[in-house]
Amino acid sequence: MPKLAGFSGEEVISIMQKHFGFVFVSQKGSHIKLRKVANGETITVIIPNHRELATGTLRNILHQAQVESNHFLEKR
Repeated sequence: MPKLAGFSGEEVISIMQKHFGFVFVSQKGSHIKLRKVANGETITVIIPNHRELATGTLRNILHQAQVESNHFLEKR
């Protein structure tokens, strides 16, 4: 499996919006809330807008967003 290292918060937010249908909801400090509705279910994720996200943090964001890591990495 390819590595999920080296992604900035800004890059993750951009990919989630452009390729996975998430929209900006709000921001509190450096944390940005994105949301989408899929299959009648509302999915909300909080992404820290940091210079580089920890691998575990990104993995959890993708899990909450119901996005497979290999699909996410293809969009980089």
